[in-house]
Amino acid sequence: MKILIAPDKFKGALNAHEVAENIAKGLRDALRDTKIDIVPMADGGEGTAEVICGAQACTWLQCKAHDPLGREIGARYAWIEDAKLAVMEMSEAAGMRRLTQSESDPLRANTCGIGEMILDAANRGANEIIIGLGGSATNDGGFGMARALGFRFLAHEHELRGAVTELAGLERIQKPKDLILPKIIAAVDVKNPLLGKNGATRVFGAQKGVTKDQIDKLERALTRLADVVAEEFGFDYRDKPGAGAAGGLGFGLMSFCGAKIRPGFDVVAEAVGLEAKIKDADVVITGEGSLDRQTLEGKTPAGVARLARQLGKRVFAIVGRASTDREVREIFDGVSENTRPGMSREENMKRAAELLRENARGLAYDL
Repeated sequence: MKILIAPDKFKGALNAHEVAENIAKGLRDALRDTKIDIVPMADGGEGTAEVICGAQACTWLQCKAHDPLGREIGARYAWIEDAKLAVMEMSEAAGMRRLTQSESDPLRANTCGIGEMILDAANRGANEIIIGLGGSATNDGGFGMARALGFRFLAHEHELRGAVTELAGLERIQKPKDLILPKIIAAVDVKNPLLGKNGATRVFGAQKGVTKDQIDKLERALTRLADVVAEEFGFDYRDKPGAGAAGGLGFGLMSFCGAKIRPGFDVVAEAVGLEAKIKDADVVITGEGSLDRQTLEGKTPAGVARLARQLGKRVFAIVGRASTDREVREIFDGVSENTRPGMSREENMKRAAELLRENARGLAYDL
């Protein structure tokens, strides 16, 4: 029997490679002669660059950039020399992990650092850039990124450089004259549009510190941004699925960089050769920290399960915790949870590696 282990990270506890290794250890305790292969996965969120880099011959490059509040940082991204391919994550420069909880400021936070990373890769001769959109601290629609690329945002001939809310008075956008960018793929794990009840601000704003009295201000600013882009450039991506990813950076990448939005799982699956690996396996095991309705919207376990089913393979999930939602659970042949009765979320995360091995040993007897 051949088993393929293809999980995502357990956010805050273990990265995807650590999850896969601990599942493999548990299986080997019970299945001595079974062939086990691991392929850490991601879906466009944090960890995407690391996963792709781990599957291909790559190096890590570092460039100067700025964090969401304008402080200079060193930002890294993966470089695959043969393909002249850069793989980066927006969270590296503009992620929540760059800020302390007390520093969250969605009106000031911007994506300037992403533009700086894009320019660095372009100047190195990149043919293509893949950007994972996850873990953002920003809600600026790509305003900061575009300014870093040389776009000028004007109101009464005054250039807007401050808070996102200044965009409510935007009158025109001036393009840079000599900007040449490679093909850019924005890898997303959500389908939200830029605006409205399912948009960037109303769905994801609270986790970045957006208060109730700021929602309408941000909506007006991003609406005006989309209106002026449509007027000036002749296209309108506000309703495109994924436009609302990473605080509207999906919209900004399409509008200012000509980027294509793709499901992050598909991008990663192609990069790591997942389909061929599943074809070669008898059983597939996947997982993530939390299995719930969001899993069905493009997260790694659902993508792995879908592909495994298409190829006629049994597929199981080992997760930190799982909802009782029937539609979520029935895409797998079985679901094992790390959570135990009376266990807190903190203990679950602290003991994640141990519990993964324990669940894998239990699953082994059912294979």
